[in-house]
Amino acid sequence: MLSVHSSAILGKHVELADNVTIGPHCVLDGRVKLAAGVTLLNGVTIQGPVEIGEGTTLYPGACIGFPPQDVKFKIGMDTPGVRIGKNCLIREHVTIHAASKMEHPTTVGDNCFLMVNSHLGHDVVIGDNITMVNGVLLAGHVTVGNNVTMGGAAAVHQFVRIGRLAMISGLVAVAMDVPPFCIAGARNTVAGLNAVGLRRNGVPREDITLLRKAFRVGLGVRQPREAMLAAVEPISKESAFVKEFYDFLAAPTKRGIAPARMAEEDEPAHA
Repeated sequence: MLSVHSSAILGKHVELADNVTIGPHCVLDGRVKLAAGVTLLNGVTIQGPVEIGEGTTLYPGACIGFPPQDVKFKIGMDTPGVRIGKNCLIREHVTIHAASKMEHPTTVGDNCFLMVNSHLGHDVVIGDNITMVNGVLLAGHVTVGNNVTMGGAAAVHQFVRIGRLAMISGLVAVAMDVPPFCIAGARNTVAGLNAVGLRRNGVPREDITLLRKAFRVGLGVRQPREAMLAAVEPISKESAFVKEFYDFLAAPTKRGIAPARMAEEDEPAHA
């Protein structure tokens, strides 16, 4: 059953599905579409275009879809806005800004948990099952693969890529690409594989062993990018996970690949 508090303000272009709950003092304007089971607790502000998927909950103070913090973007310019997936938890005072380019909206996948004061800048794309602990900051055009965890107050530079099942430790600044399955435990370096995350996600032991080898010969040696790719490529033929690792290293990068700080051991990261 649809429930809209009498103090909420809804613009004429807002579309609400069944079982949406909108609490006190929420303000929705522009092209806003809320799927079934979306809950806005209170004091949530949404500026369309914004689409939010089924079962997602937004906590007080969340601000979604406002113009990008980009000096090239002028108020009134076209934007694809923001798209948030299903069953996400968007906690207090999270900000997600509209895209500055028309290629795609700023995007949050399914089953994401964005904790207090997290920020997604314009044109960011994060995948499914992402956990962003309090105060995580993603600058514009950052891309994040599925099943990534970012510790409290981690900060990511614009145009950085973070691969699937990576982990970013709390308070760490990242200005270079973090390959899949790796831990970023200090500024612009990777400390080893996210071995715990790999095991929890059912990656076979033999694939983890091959990933360790690929990490060691690829990132654990200071070498030109061409040599890094040449070292990892033969191992990629033995494992789909190493192939994913290799493809990330070989893909275009604007920020470069974070090198290894230590190649022989994995170390835990603290969320």
